[in-house]
Amino acid sequence: MTATIIDGKAIAQELRGNIAIAAAKLTKENGIVPGLAVVLVGSDPASEVYVKSKSKAVTEAGMKSFDHRLPADTSQADLLKLIQQLNADEAVHGILVQLPLPSQIDSTLILNTIDPGKDVDGFHPVNAGRLATGQRALVPCTPVGSVILAKKINPSLAGMDAVVIGRSNIVGKPLAQLLLAENCTVTIAHSKTKDLKDVCRRADLLFAAVGRPEMVRGDWIKPGATVIDVGINRVPGEGGKSRLVGDVNYKEALEVAGAVTPVPGGVGPMTIACVILNTLRAACASAGLPEPKV
Repeated sequence: MTATIIDGKAIAQELRGNIAIAAAKLTKENGIVPGLAVVLVGSDPASEVYVKSKSKAVTEAGMKSFDHRLPADTSQADLLKLIQQLNADEAVHGILVQLPLPSQIDSTLILNTIDPGKDVDGFHPVNAGRLATGQRALVPCTPVGSVILAKKINPSLAGMDAVVIGRSNIVGKPLAQLLLAENCTVTIAHSKTKDLKDVCRRADLLFAAVGRPEMVRGDWIKPGATVIDVGINRVPGEGGKSRLVGDVNYKEALEVAGAVTPVPGGVGPMTIACVILNTLRAACASAGLPEPKV
């Protein structure tokens, strides 16, 4: 078997195009230009690249981008003051604080200070609670993108056996909630799971979000399963250079799975697209308008 490669880059590009159309309609009919504020503290190279990509995507979607770059020695009090200003700014519909933050700042306190209606990362406890109880919520972007990719292969996920490896608040837990909403039978596996290989082999849908390079081998995968690889790991490559790999051994997965996401080019582009989608959703919600159809 040779698995179908799920082209996250192409799917994300299509989604971003649809978001741009919906944003233009929102502006034309309601006079609302969705705005996203991105806050970067310090100069972490990976964060710099990610923030640049987000800002570019916002602008291309016809939205306003408000970038706030702060020095690494910024105090917690000063960052809290900025968040409160952004909460009160009617032109800002989404607020995203890039992680990790410097050690002098309590990340949980900062994230919990963001207005839940502007929390486009979906990390606020109010949004987590709304998701868990089936209410309208802003949901973490990587899980949303992962489900979209899975549904490109399986338009209906109802009744499918889904296994999520990883129980983080950012990916594993919200992903499980989204899959339950799709009427999957969901198992959350993790480092303490007994017979992890056997648990994975029963999955029609396998989501790897554990942060261990190529941990999931071909013989962990049920033949024909859809495999969504959330992991992004940098490992040594040829000539002293590094390369990116996922949590799944891609070459082995291609021989067993029905469909699989590559790394890079799978979930990553979808995460950025879903940040823009959440900004659009937040802008509509702030005006009491229905959920945009994209």
